[in-house]
Amino acid sequence: MLTRTALVGASLAAAGALLLTGCGRGSSSSGTSVDSRVRVVAAFYPLAWASSVVGGDHVDVTSLTANGGEPHDLELSPQQVATVTDAQLVVYIAGFQPSVDDAVAQASGTSLEVGAIASKDYPSGTAAAGGGARDPHLWLDPVNMVAIVDAVRDRLIALDPADTKVYAANAEAAVGRLVVLDSAWSAGTQTCRSRDLVVSHDAFGYLAQRYRFTQVGISGLSPDAEPSPSKIAEVTDFVRSHKVTTVYYETLVDPKVAQTIATTTGAATAVLDPLESAPRSGQDYVDVMRSDLATLRTGQGCT
Repeated sequence: MLTRTALVGASLAAAGALLLTGCGRGSSSSGTSVDSRVRVVAAFYPLAWASSVVGGDHVDVTSLTANGGEPHDLELSPQQVATVTDAQLVVYIAGFQPSVDDAVAQASGTSLEVGAIASKDYPSGTAAAGGGARDPHLWLDPVNMVAIVDAVRDRLIALDPADTKVYAANAEAAVGRLVVLDSAWSAGTQTCRSRDLVVSHDAFGYLAQRYRFTQVGISGLSPDAEPSPSKIAEVTDFVRSHKVTTVYYETLVDPKVAQTIATTTGAATAVLDPLESAPRSGQDYVDVMRSDLATLRTGQGCT
């Protein structure tokens, strides 16, 4: 579990160091025109959220993945490629969206590959057939999101040192919310009837690893991968033998297979949002993660 004091202290120390070395165009901390905002492109929602909460009205954030879109399937239009090329900062995860990787390779601005600041290998202690493949879903661990927020802060300060105090303060506030979120997850999942997390695809490995669950995915790292009959039978047997009472499916994935397994075994179904797309109006990353916690506590019998 994170300690807020230590994280905030580290955040402000790094901000002070970058104030001395950063260079870029500044903007007034008392008011920012559209033309003076730092142009940021984020590959999909969680990275856009981190960029927006740190940058505030000093950044213009564009998400390459449309609301309701599946980031795994993203193909950039020529206009989007031009947006990436023109950006001052591109925030992305290498290997997750190949078309974004290709566009970043052509861009002349600063890029921030957030996969490099979190665990690079597939999370250990899961039952998913990752085979050592890199799991891109690192944002589902709030501790990783703290690292992403800090990294975005540092890059924005380097690009716009005149507004260092704004970015540092915004990052501190975001980190504070994430620390509280991590504490809620740690306390809320301390004692659960079941620690077997059966999900429609292997999106929750980092979350499972952080809070001591064992992820069992019906599909692999990509939600588009159609599970074989033998895989479906394997998960069905697992649900029965481990007395799993809830099978989780996702907001952007066809729930048919998860519902079939649940019906066959007598288990219930529930929705866990992997936050691959923007939540409904009025909610943000922290709100959805709290909703996921409530859903998981019910499904896993946590007290």
